[in-house]
Amino acid sequence: MVPTKEELDRAFDQRFPPSFHQAASAARVAVAGLGGLGSNLAVMLARSGVGHMLLVDFDRVDITNLNRQAYRIPHLGQYKTEALPSILREINPYLDIQTWQGRVTEDNAAALFGAYPIVCEAFDRPEEKAMLVNTLLQECPNTVIVSGNGMAGYGDANLIRTRRVLSRLYVCGDGTSDVGEGLGLMAPRVAVCAGMQANQVIRLIASQCAISN
Repeated sequence: MVPTKEELDRAFDQRFPPSFHQAASAARVAVAGLGGLGSNLAVMLARSGVGHMLLVDFDRVDITNLNRQAYRIPHLGQYKTEALPSILREINPYLDIQTWQGRVTEDNAAALFGAYPIVCEAFDRPEEKAMLVNTLLQECPNTVIVSGNGMAGYGDANLIRTRRVLSRLYVCGDGTSDVGEGLGLMAPRVAVCAGMQANQVIRLIASQCAISN
């Protein structure tokens, strides 16, 4: 049986302070890129009670994604903007989920994300990461960006941390490792970095309701 919204709300209230639950339910968070970082952090945000999400990606689920992303074999071939909402609604069927399928560019980034106070950058390519961060910093003055960078391989996960680089930019990662150095992307460190991003989002939401972390 699917729990009612009231039952889920009561369950959240047993785990979180009511003030945070209210703030999380009203929060609007965008996730740009639904791969290893984006798919996992979206799941964490859904479990944390975030009520409104925009999910953006252009790609389909591929068999090579299964080693580190939230998808499963039944999702193969589906667009990620279709597969991920189905996963999130199994966690909370009452989520408000908006999706946009396509490539993000300098020309459309501000229009896509400008209405969202928090944007999680989770792209694969460094040039796409830089483009999104720079565009949002320049054109969306009310948007805070939580970016992921540097989680390749199987090195010490304790090196992955969150840094506040600018007043509206947080970067999660170890700051050094890169796939191009011959290191693959493995589930544990990708998940740690995604968790760092999700945790920073929660901290930002909590700061709005005066909860001390």
